[in-house]
Amino acid sequence: MSTYPETSREIQLASRPEGWPTEENFRLAEAAVPELQEGQILVRNLYMSVDPYMRGRMNDVKSYVPPFTLDAPLEGGAVGEVVESRSESHKPGDKILHGLGWRDYAVLDGKRARVIDTEQAPASAYLGVLGMTGLTAYVGLTKVAEFREGDVVFVSGAAGAVGSLVGQIAKALGAKKVIGSAGSAEKVQHLLDLGFDEAFNYHDGPVKDSLKKAAGADGIDVYFDNVGGEHLEAALSVMNKFGRIAMCGAISQYNDAPVGPRNLAIAIGKEITLRGFIVGSYNQYADEFASLMTGWLQENKVRYDETFVDGLENAPQAFIDLMKGANKGKMIVTLG
Repeated sequence: MSTYPETSREIQLASRPEGWPTEENFRLAEAAVPELQEGQILVRNLYMSVDPYMRGRMNDVKSYVPPFTLDAPLEGGAVGEVVESRSESHKPGDKILHGLGWRDYAVLDGKRARVIDTEQAPASAYLGVLGMTGLTAYVGLTKVAEFREGDVVFVSGAAGAVGSLVGQIAKALGAKKVIGSAGSAEKVQHLLDLGFDEAFNYHDGPVKDSLKKAAGADGIDVYFDNVGGEHLEAALSVMNKFGRIAMCGAISQYNDAPVGPRNLAIAIGKEITLRGFIVGSYNQYADEFASLMTGWLQENKVRYDETFVDGLENAPQAFIDLMKGANKGKMIVTLG
């Protein structure tokens, strides 16, 4: 008896957010599941990822990735199980990583799916520490910011999925000191538990003052920027000569008018390098990263956190909560 579903639930973008997204910007809908064509697979999603970059795709503006389409399902990283296959590379029962989240079932070209080994790590880890999140942390620190042993590293949004890994990778590679910022006393303590040398709550006062105190006479050599705004200004102020900044995100500005940095001219005299990056441009380092991260996990040099929200219908709220910093580590929605 066929297990092929006639319909699938999906989360559609009902309207484009103005400022902070709300539940009204999303719609839970039913859609017909198309028949498989040659080379395609039907996947039942088990886990899906919500990520800050998705906020930018909700705006109808030209960017490095096309905007989401109104009245159509959103997209994003997902792990699922192959239900039926017309692809030579996949068979029913395979666990795969792909890019059609925000729905219960997905039909996609087998070439757009990667089989994962759930004996090596839990399926959800491939959305975080062993997936795009981990690769972002690794290449941003080592290839973009050109980390060197003995550097002092500052990470903003350090309790998030990417930031928490950046700090731990830096420690594993021999950083002299790793500093993190977070939005609560609980998260600050969590960073210290993960091995950060210094951490501060950015709500406790001006970021520049907190960062100066944490860095002390060492200053900072590398800044991994997830936040932008006041954090970027503070990093420029405290950074040593020839410092390097990896610009990964600017979550403080995704829903509000952009601010600063007003002190960008500091970069001239200090000869600072500011370099933006998109992880998709660094896929050639995926195997290198996977090998190193697997070793760090086995040696307990890197730990990771996941915040789970159950049910596709709760995915919009999970995304909204993510944007407000409610998660510890990777925010994941369970679907299976």
